[in-house]
Amino acid sequence: MTQRPHTPILDRVATPEDLRKLPDADLRQLAEELRQETISAVSVTGGHLGAGLGVVELTVALHHVFDTPRDRLIWDVGHQAYPHKILTGRRERIRTLRQPGGLSGFTRRSESAYDPFGAAHSSTSISAGLGMAVARDLAGGSNNVIAVIGDGAMSAGMAYEAMNNAGALGSRLIVILNDNDMSIAPPVGAMSAYLARLVSGRTYRSIREIAKQLAERLPRFFHDKAKRTEEYARGFWTGGTLFEELGFYYVGPIDGHNLDHLLPVLRNVRDASQGPILVHVVTQKGKGYAPAEATADKYHAVVKFDPVTGQQAKAPANAPSYTAVFGNALIKAAREDDKIVAVTAAMPSGTGIDAFGKEFPARTFDVGIAEQHAVTFAAGLATEGYKPFCAIYSTFLQRAYDQVVHDVAIQKLPVRFALDRAGLVGADGATHAGAFDIAYLACLPEMVVMAAADEAELTHMVATAAAFDEGPIAFRYPRGEGVGVAIPDFAEPLEIGKGR
Repeated sequence: MTQRPHTPILDRVATPEDLRKLPDADLRQLAEELRQETISAVSVTGGHLGAGLGVVELTVALHHVFDTPRDRLIWDVGHQAYPHKILTGRRERIRTLRQPGGLSGFTRRSESAYDPFGAAHSSTSISAGLGMAVARDLAGGSNNVIAVIGDGAMSAGMAYEAMNNAGALGSRLIVILNDNDMSIAPPVGAMSAYLARLVSGRTYRSIREIAKQLAERLPRFFHDKAKRTEEYARGFWTGGTLFEELGFYYVGPIDGHNLDHLLPVLRNVRDASQGPILVHVVTQKGKGYAPAEATADKYHAVVKFDPVTGQQAKAPANAPSYTAVFGNALIKAAREDDKIVAVTAAMPSGTGIDAFGKEFPARTFDVGIAEQHAVTFAAGLATEGYKPFCAIYSTFLQRAYDQVVHDVAIQKLPVRFALDRAGLVGADGATHAGAFDIAYLACLPEMVVMAAADEAELTHMVATAAAFDEGPIAFRYPRGEGVGVAIPDFAEPLEIGKGR
């Protein structure tokens, strides 16, 4: 008797509707097949790998429990959504990822009904999700809105502005905090999973509501004490006091790779009747792929690679990248001037500031995904006579435009803006193209704007910015390799107002 060949479960799942028909027992195998499909696809196209591998089980669980696309599911930032794309009718096109005419590397509204909001810059999901939730309430709807936000995105102030507003409005909104480097999570395991199921369940919430009603009949002093005791007792065990203070009902932390933990909690919060809820999920970036797990950046972004060995197929460089030229020029300038400091917003390697930081750790500041703060922080440094070089991608500086105008330009402060990824950026697409910086900087008072034609000119522009104390100055340069000109041993300031 011959045994019929095994049919992968993933082959039977064209849409989340198919996924929701599967028994819970099949989901673990489906997750493993989804992980292997993600690795295989990204090995062909390149892209953001580690974040997607970390949310495979979470992606399966969310689409199994919630009625997407009727239930709105927002991924923040969108580069963790590759497994989501595979499960939502785009598997046949997944090997066109980040290619001309292919799938976007991020979520995109025009691409699929399962992408209700485009997210290529981070920290936008809670604001957008709250808008969707309020629109639902105004229209008398009943669907769920779920925002999945990575913990890196939680370093931006916009996320807390949104949570503060959501807590005040009391709209029914679910936020999944994907904590993928153990940055804020206490240990997870059986006890925390049990507590998460307990506090997210209807019985606990009902008892809590009854207790609230009883407490409201007590004198004000006793009512306030009872409320604080319950919140802080729960916060002590779960670590969610901060989110409770913002008005969210906190659940977690739970193991984001354990479907036995995820499924009951997600079902509980799905069925909750009111108010914003935050579910704290702990995941491992690069999970399930040994080469990714073994690297410091967990294969955050990769070019094409061998899926067996993990070896990336990098083309030989004919010239140093503009990013490296900038980083080296800034190091040379800083050796001569101890007032030079470097500021970046969660992109030290992407902007070349990592090399500067190795030589000058005390003069290097990575402020996280907080471009607004980065610019005003640099402005504060400038008021005290330091020479801050604020190295930010052109597309990300858009997030801090008011600070560039109000805190730097109007005050004529000598902040130096190093704008990496100016112009077109290839596979990252329109959301990351540095298409607007000349227009939005050149119109500002007292702002000097420079664009490097080659590596030598960029080197001189770093020296020009270091020597210029009359006001703000910016220099822009593209992604990728230079044109191969010789880099001068000694950089000299250029004459302001004279170009070529």
